[in-house]
This record gives sequence, structure tokens and C-alpha cells, in this order.
Amino acid sequence: MAQVTVALPTAPDVPVRDQFKPAKAAFIIAMHLGVLAVFWQTTWAAMGLCILLHALFGGLGICVGYHRLLTHRSFKCPKFVEYTLALLGSLTFEGGPIDWIAHHRQHHQYSDAEGDPHSARVGFFWSHVLWMMWIPKQKDWDVLTERYTPDLLRQPFYHFLGKYYVALSAALAVLLYFLGGWPFVVWGMCVRLVVTYHSTWFVNSASHTFGYRNFDVDDLSTNCWWVALMTYGEGWHNNHHAFPTSARHGLRWWEFDLSYAFIRALESVGLAWDVRTPPAEKLKYETKRAA
Repeated sequence: MAQVTVALPTAPDVPVRDQFKPAKAAFIIAMHLGVLAVFWQTTWAAMGLCILLHALFGGLGICVGYHRLLTHRSFKCPKFVEYTLALLGSLTFEGGPIDWIAHHRQHHQYSDAEGDPHSARVGFFWSHVLWMMWIPKQKDWDVLTERYTPDLLRQPFYHFLGKYYVALSAALAVLLYFLGGWPFVVWGMCVRLVVTYHSTWFVNSASHTFGYRNFDVDDLSTNCWWVALMTYGEGWHNNHHAFPTSARHGLRWWEFDLSYAFIRALESVGLAWDVRTPPAEKLKYETKRAA
């Protein structure tokens, strides 16, 4: 059989994604197939549990913890708050914080250009999910993490989460079974993970395709209202790319940003400080539809 060559976005000084990972593809497919069990395993309690866990692990863990705190350092907080948010993020089965944050920092350096691991210029489905099927070789991955996450590599707790996030999620599944049987497992794991996955992935795909732009930045990022609703404010992506270190993504009155509201709540009780927001003099909006 002839070997198929796939053109991937690369940059000379950035490790390439050159190994197809069938196990990862199989896992993603299995999770989606697991959602079909809702036709036999559904209770109101299980549905409520799914919403709660999505808010805790996806909203607080990924959006606030992995993204705004650890990736961009848009605010400061006590270590126990930081580690709690990171633990919640690890229970989304999106990988440990070191891997996740290395990818995202790389994305911001080469956003929608050569070197972006999920460039929207390659295609919608590539930026949505296909990019995850290819990974760098281990030696290249070590170079990437050393380059993008030296702050996290110095902390043993993040190595622990990277090594044991699969076991932690498995333990959560067992706990859910004992709490509510198979309906809790199906909704608390399969449904919740699939919804969280697509919520996260739409930031990479839809929020680089649909919506409007407040700021003229050198990438395809957009503000997409329905992605923002799914992701607790992450869909105001053009605003975010204009001011990456800002804890606030929704900058206009209608751009509701629940993640920022949570950060402000932490600040109000002394659990967050140095909360970064864009300077008022730089908020010169030039709203236009995405091409």
C-alpha cells in the first residue's frame, strides 16, 4: 500500500506533528459511541450531574484554570486554588496541564500560521479535532514542553497530573457508579466528556471561522456568541487574541463572560489578585464580520 503523506502546519524551530496516534482516535470515537447509552441509561439526577460536572471540570478547570490562569497568567492566586483548578481541569481527559498549556502557548505564538498545531487555515475539521490525531516524536515533544512550559516543569504536582490524569478519571468513573449506577457513569463521563471536548474544540475551529472581530489582529480569531455560551466566555476569541494576558474576554456589555465573573468573585474574597484587564485607551473597537 502506498504511503499517504499528510501536509501539516510546521515552522522551522517548532517540532512537527508527524506520528498518527490510532489509540487517541479510537478513544474519541469510543466516547462518542458511549453517548448512545443515554437511550437506556438516563435519569434526571444523571442529567443534572452532567451539567454540574461540566461547569466544574470544563468551566473552572479548563477555562479558568488551564487557560486563563496557567497558560496566560492573567491573575494570581494562592497555590491551593491554582492546584485545585488544575486538578479539575485534568478530570476533563484533555491531558495533563503541561501538555495542554504547551500546545496553547505554541498556538498563540503562531496563531493560524505555519507552526500553529491547529491552524484554522488548514481547515475547519483539522482545527476542530483532526490535529489531535498527530503527535510529535517524544524527543521533539520534550523540546516543545521545555520551551513553552518551563514554569510548570519545575512543579512536581503538574508532572503528577500529567502521569495520572487517566487514573484519576477512572477513579471518578468508579465513584460515579457507586453514587448513581450506570446513568451517572454515562452522563457524568461519556456525555460530559463529549460536550466538554466539542466546547473546547469549537474555540479552535468556530471561533476562528464564524462571528465578528472587534480588533484587527494577524490571525483568523473571531468573537462567536454561541461558542461563548458553551465555554463560559471563551468564545470572545478575537478579544482574547488582541489581549492574551487579560482575564476578561468579554469586553462589550453584551459579551457575557462567566469565567471572568468567577475570577472577580475570587478577587472579592481575597483569593485572586493582580487581575489583568486591557488598558482602557487600547479598547478601540472596529467591529466587522469575519471574512
